[in-house]
Amino acid sequence: MIKLSFPDNSIREYEAGSSGFDVALSISKSLQKKALAVAIDGELRDLAEPITQDGAIEIITRDDPRALELIRHDAAHVMAEAVQELWPGTQVTIGPVIENGFYYDFKRETPFTTEDLPVIEKKMRQIIERNAKFTKEVWSREQAKAHFAEQGEHYKVELVDAIPAGEDVKIYRQGDWLDLCRGPHLYSTGQIGQAFKLMKVAGAYWRGDSNNEMLTRIYGTAWANEKDLKAYLHMLEEAEKRDHRKLGREMDLYHFQEEGPGVVFWHHKGWKLFQNLTNYMRRRLADDYQEVNAPQILDKALWETSGHWEWYRENMFSTETEDHRVFAIKPMNCPGHVQIFKHGLRSYRELPLRMAEFGAVSRYEPSGALHGLMRVRAFTQDDAHVFCTEEQLAEECLKINELILSVYKHFGFDEVVVKLSTRPEKRVGSDAVWDHAEEVMGRVLKQIEEQSGGKIKTGILEGEGAFYGPKFEYTLRDAIGREWQCGTTQVDFNLPDRFGAFYVDSDGEKKEPVMVHRAICGSLERFLGILIESFAGHFPLWLAPQQYVVAAITSEANEYAEQVHAKLKKAGLAGELDLRNEKINYKVREHSLAKVPVIVVVGKREAEEQSVNIRRLGSKDQTPMSLADAISSLVDEATPPDLREED
Repeated sequence: MIKLSFPDNSIREYEAGSSGFDVALSISKSLQKKALAVAIDGELRDLAEPITQDGAIEIITRDDPRALELIRHDAAHVMAEAVQELWPGTQVTIGPVIENGFYYDFKRETPFTTEDLPVIEKKMRQIIERNAKFTKEVWSREQAKAHFAEQGEHYKVELVDAIPAGEDVKIYRQGDWLDLCRGPHLYSTGQIGQAFKLMKVAGAYWRGDSNNEMLTRIYGTAWANEKDLKAYLHMLEEAEKRDHRKLGREMDLYHFQEEGPGVVFWHHKGWKLFQNLTNYMRRRLADDYQEVNAPQILDKALWETSGHWEWYRENMFSTETEDHRVFAIKPMNCPGHVQIFKHGLRSYRELPLRMAEFGAVSRYEPSGALHGLMRVRAFTQDDAHVFCTEEQLAEECLKINELILSVYKHFGFDEVVVKLSTRPEKRVGSDAVWDHAEEVMGRVLKQIEEQSGGKIKTGILEGEGAFYGPKFEYTLRDAIGREWQCGTTQVDFNLPDRFGAFYVDSDGEKKEPVMVHRAICGSLERFLGILIESFAGHFPLWLAPQQYVVAAITSEANEYAEQVHAKLKKAGLAGELDLRNEKINYKVREHSLAKVPVIVVVGKREAEEQSVNIRRLGSKDQTPMSLADAISSLVDEATPPDLREED
C-alpha cells in the first residue's frame, strides 16, 4: 500500500501502482471527469501513470493554471499530426510550449503559408473530436532510431542521439500517430478543447543555428476556455493598435534608420516626452541621491576587474587605439560609480551613500532581436548604486521598494509583482556570501508582501540572479493586461571587493561596503515604449510632450487664437498654434491622430466673449469655458503627481 496526502491535509491509502485516474475516481465520478493530470510532490504526471511511492498528490483540473501548459503541449502534438495527415512526408522536428501558446517546426519542400493555417486548424478540430487517448511507451534507443529513420524523420533520429545515455526514450501515442516526447500529457486529445487558434508562420533554423537548414515554424495559441481565448485575441488586437512603433510615427516622436541600427533618433516631441520622464525621475531622487556622471569609454582593464569582460564581453562594443590600448563603451554604470566612491577617503558617517546617474549605455543586441524602443543597442538607464553597511542593507532595500512602487503608481501601474532571483550557475563570489545575501533579500521580500497587505504579489526565480548577486525583479501589468519586467534591486557583495572599495568604520578599521544596484524604469527608452502602449498615446497632461493646440475656426479669430496661445505658454503649458486655412473638422482629425490631449477651439464668438471651447482627445464633445478658467484648469491638470502631493 502507498499513502497519498491531499491539499486538505487528509491522507488516504491506495494499492501501489494505482493511477491518478483511479485516485480521482475514488473521490468522485465528477472529479474523475474533470481530471486532466496529477501532480506528485509538485511534479506533473500523466493521469494514467502508476503511482508507486508515498507522496503529496494534487488532481489537476481545467481551472488549475498548470493545466494550460498541458493543453498547449497537446495542441502542439495535434497540430503535428494534422500537418502529417494533410501533407504526408512532412518532417516533424521540435514543438515546445511557449508563453501564451505553442509552436512546431516542420521540414517540407514547399514551406507553409498563412493560407494553410485554416486548413490545419480544421483538421486539428477533427482530431480532437476523435478523443484518442495519450499513451506512453518506453523504447530502446535503437528501436526509436530505426522507426524514425524508416519514416524519413531524420531530425527525430538526431534528437534521439541527443538524449543522454541512461535516460529513457519516451514515445507518446495519440491514436495511430506518435512522437518522441518526455511528457506529461492529458488523458486524451478531447481534453484539449476547442479554445485554440493558429496564429502565424515564420522561418526558423534547425536548433536556432543559422548554419543549419531553414524550417517552417507554425505558431498557435491555446486556452482553457473560449472566454480566455477571446480575451487574449482582443488583447492582441489592442496591442496592435497601441504598437509604440506605429504611434511613434503618428505622433512624430522618433525614428530608426539603417545607418544607426538599434539607436533612437528622437524628434522634438519625442525628446520632450523623454525629458518629461527624466525631469520627473530627477525630482523623485533629489532629496536622497547624489547625481553623478561616469565616463562613456573606459580601458578594458577596468572591465576585466569588474568581471564584465569575462561574463559580458560578447555584448560590449570595444575598440583598439593606435597605441594598442583597448577601450569599451560602457554597457553598465556600476564600475564607474565604484570609481567615484573610491575617490577620496569614505567614512561610515557618509553611509548609506546613494549615487544616481541617467547613464547612457551601449550593448550589442543581434539585429534580429531589435524591436523599436523595447530592444535597442543604445539607451539610458535610470541607474543608481547605494553603498551601505550590512546592517543598513535591509532598510535600504525597503526604501528602494517604496520608491519604485510610488513611481509606478504615478504612471498608473497598480498591479506589481516582486520576485527574488537567486544565484545562477555561473557567478562570482563564495557560497557563504551568496547564502548571506539571499537570506537578507528573502527577509526583505517577506516584509514587502506584509507591508502591502498582500496587494503586492511575490515569488522566487531560481537561478535567475545576476552573476554578482541576487536581485529583486519588479514586473508591472499595463492597461491591457500585459506584463513587463522593469525595475530591479540587486545586492552586490563582489564588486566592492574586486575594486578594493572601502570605508573607515567607527573603530578606525577599513570595511567593504555592500553595493546595491537599483533601477526603476530600467531603460528609459523601453519604459517610454511601455508607456506609449499602455496609454495608447493618450498621455496624461503632465507627461504629454504637446499638451494643447489652439485651432482657429476662421481667419477672423486668428488674432484671438494667438492671444490664447501666448497666455497658455506663459502659464507654462506646451502647445502649438494652428491658423491654417483649413476646416475645423480637418484640423481636429489631424490633431487627434497626433494624440494631442487638448484642442482649444476658438472662433469669432469666443473672441468676443473671451472664452474657448475645450475638446478632449477621444471625445466628440466640446466644453465651453472662460479663458481664465480654462487656463487655471489646464495648469492644475498639468501639475505632475509628485508636485501635486507636495502641495
